[in-house]
Amino acid sequence: MRIDIISVLPELLKSPFEHSIMKRAQQKGLLEVIVHDLREFGLGKHRQIDDYQYGGGAGMVMMVEPLSKCIESLQAQREYDEIIYLSPDGKQLNQQITNRLSLHKNLLMICGHYKGIDERIRTQYVTLEISIGDYVLSGGELAAAVLVDAIGRLLPGVLNDETSALFDSFQDNLLAPPVYTRPADYNGWKVPDILLSGNDGAIEEWRYEQSLQRTQERRPDLLSEDE
Repeated sequence: MRIDIISVLPELLKSPFEHSIMKRAQQKGLLEVIVHDLREFGLGKHRQIDDYQYGGGAGMVMMVEPLSKCIESLQAQREYDEIIYLSPDGKQLNQQITNRLSLHKNLLMICGHYKGIDERIRTQYVTLEISIGDYVLSGGELAAAVLVDAIGRLLPGVLNDETSALFDSFQDNLLAPPVYTRPADYNGWKVPDILLSGNDGAIEEWRYEQSLQRTQERRPDLLSEDE
């Protein structure tokens, strides 16, 4: 999979993709993440990419021309399955969205800044708008990093245990069950006997019951979504 990201501040995205699972995914050739500096398409000697909004009001708006030129330059090189704008008023990210996006080959992400991007970019190019939560960030870079991580870890071969992602929280609209490791008894705090039994069927049933109970207690809204 290849993911292109358009950013005003590409340096913000350097660290998230140079460590841990995302680094290994790229080293294995399973994921390619390319960050593009929008200022390379900026206007004039100062490479302007933002301007005052029509109608007045506080805050600058990312201009249509630099974004359009950047997007079309990238589209001339490959076809994108989705052009995604990270926006507070987009569709809220969930596991089902990341599952679907992980099946694609090429994704393009646009990181907003200031008061956002010129609406004409949204209507002419963007095919999917995504929010990572009901709050506002100073820019879309952190949201893009979250989305890339959520998608990238699902790619076959990225995780050491390929079945691991299938048991993450929010798969099948359930939270993950409790997990334990050695020692089995620490300060009198004991691991549930069932996990030490070696009975795989009973363990899986216990885990499902624990997932269901935890979801009912902490996120009952997920169960209602599944109805």
